[in-house]
Amino acid sequence: MYLSIIILPLLGSLVAGFLGRKVGITGAHFITCTCLILSSVLMTFAFYEVGICGSPVQINLGSWLDSELMSITWSFYYDQLTVSLGLAVLYCSSLIHIYSIDYLSSDPHNQRFFSYLSAFTAGMLVLICGGNYFVMFVGWEAIGVVSYLLINFYFTRIQANKAAMLAFTMNRGGDMLMSIGFFAIFALFGSLNYATVFSLVPYMNETAITLIALFLLGGALAKSANIPLHSWLPGSMEAPTPVSALLHAATLVTAGIYLLLRSSPILEFSSTALLVITLIGSTTAFFAATCGLLQNDLKRIIAFSTISQLGYMMMAIGLSQYNVALMHTVNHAFFKALLFLGAGAVIHSFVDQQDVRRMGGLIKFLPFIYSVMLVGSLSLLATPFLTGFYSKDLILELAYGQYSFTGMYAFLLGSITAGITAFYSFRLISLVFLTTPNGPKHSYLNTHESNIFVIIPLFVLALFSIFFGYVFSDLFVGIGSDFFGNSLFIHPNNISIIEAEFSINPIVKLLPAILSLTGATTALFMYHKTPEFIINLTDFALGRKVYAFLNGKYYFDVIYNHYLVSAGLQLGYTISKEIDRGAIELLGPYGLANAFTNTGINIAKLDTGVITTYSLYITIALLSLLFLIFAPVLIDTSMFTEIRLAIIFFASLLFVLAPNSFNTKNTA
Repeated sequence: MYLSIIILPLLGSLVAGFLGRKVGITGAHFITCTCLILSSVLMTFAFYEVGICGSPVQINLGSWLDSELMSITWSFYYDQLTVSLGLAVLYCSSLIHIYSIDYLSSDPHNQRFFSYLSAFTAGMLVLICGGNYFVMFVGWEAIGVVSYLLINFYFTRIQANKAAMLAFTMNRGGDMLMSIGFFAIFALFGSLNYATVFSLVPYMNETAITLIALFLLGGALAKSANIPLHSWLPGSMEAPTPVSALLHAATLVTAGIYLLLRSSPILEFSSTALLVITLIGSTTAFFAATCGLLQNDLKRIIAFSTISQLGYMMMAIGLSQYNVALMHTVNHAFFKALLFLGAGAVIHSFVDQQDVRRMGGLIKFLPFIYSVMLVGSLSLLATPFLTGFYSKDLILELAYGQYSFTGMYAFLLGSITAGITAFYSFRLISLVFLTTPNGPKHSYLNTHESNIFVIIPLFVLALFSIFFGYVFSDLFVGIGSDFFGNSLFIHPNNISIIEAEFSINPIVKLLPAILSLTGATTALFMYHKTPEFIINLTDFALGRKVYAFLNGKYYFDVIYNHYLVSAGLQLGYTISKEIDRGAIELLGPYGLANAFTNTGINIAKLDTGVITTYSLYITIALLSLLFLIFAPVLIDTSMFTEIRLAIIFFASLLFVLAPNSFNTKNTA
């Protein structure tokens, strides 16, 4: 059963990809969706057996690498962490597959698309179910490759090509750091098995542990789009909307979070790494929220919201609250998939328009989509008693409950971010659904509610966005809950749930909710009552500068392109011209061949046919030989033991140079 969870999506992908013409479009839809739904049902049983009943499962398929100390097996491990994240991955993926049946109904490449979607899900399952770091890395690289294929699905569009290459290259940078981390783990522990590594961590050097943790963090930052490796995620909105929902809500971006959650025993013994993670996470949350304020592309607004929420997850990991980070990851998967799919339904029904400034008044045309997007937005804002509330507010309370500088930094930035998130979420709702219509008339005449294949996934995700947090919060993050057992490790010194629950002033607990309410109200007021206030902000020099700064996403792309990328290309050119085609060629085959050829030509020149030249050669050779024999007698060689080598070298030099000098004399 446990292997079937991974094999079924892979099987669906292979059938849709290689037998697409045989099974047809309907067959590809049916096979991939059936495989995903079966896999989801099996994962539900696994959640009951492994999670609720507390019986982890290890499956060993055989040896992969066996060399001296290194013994790596093809093994899969199902514990509470695996099944909790697997549940979100498979449920969201299944619903996205069903949604895509209608969304891409007019696309000629349906089988290819569904093959990629299923392959991505299979890769993600290998990643989270891998029994050691290397098996996890196989899944990690698989989703990297398939994400490139999915982002570049419309491969005839230049912008899609650029976005896919940016995503792939930036992730390769993170993967390189993570690979170094794996090498360091093997060098320090002599193993890559989770159990071996985690049991030895407390006895190891803290500096080594910190380095390993920071290298692993490098991989996680790229995959989970945190500063400074975040700029690929907004660009990858060039992909079809179901891809945005699958990659950037449910699966791909949670891979980095999963890596850090799985490595919790390593992180817990490095206070430096935890500090860095907290600072990066809280800064990312604030940065992405401020960038999302000024975006006009419907999907990009939600993309920046994703980066912001990933910052919250990273913040929770830095505060050692791994169970809360996982809870937020699972919650976020549901409401962010709902927002993306809702946005896709709006774009699809409104003649593929993505600019929110050209929409408005759609509440009368798309009441159901408005309802589900409102639910998703309210859940994102951590509205009390909706799903997002049970994890997002708890992260901020736990940050305050640390009573430390980093905790306060995270709490303040996280709370401000909550207010900004509310503002741009209701800006989106307002501009798309509530304000006066701003689009062309024919777009409104053709606007209609979607069919059953879109409505069912949106309805199910809306239910999850309302009830999931309430149902599962006590299991995942309740005080005294031992649901996660040994799958997550929190050092006793870092447990702060009691302080967060009982010792914090109620005003502090309510602050994020108050700021969210303020942000949402301000957005509705500004975009309905006083829209000219927003427009007039850019009349001032300061307003224009702030607008340009935030709209330019803090100029990260400019810095990368002008300094890092151009410097890298220049360095590559220099290496190619001066080292590869210069030094290496001169010392390599080309240089050796030239040296031998020239030496042969020079030796051939010695054969002049003139008797006086030959007699001179004989005389020089005789003198050199005599000099070599009597050198120790003539010169004191006690201080220069290698003098003979020098003499032989100079004599050889004479032999090589002599022909040239004689040649010039003869020609003269």
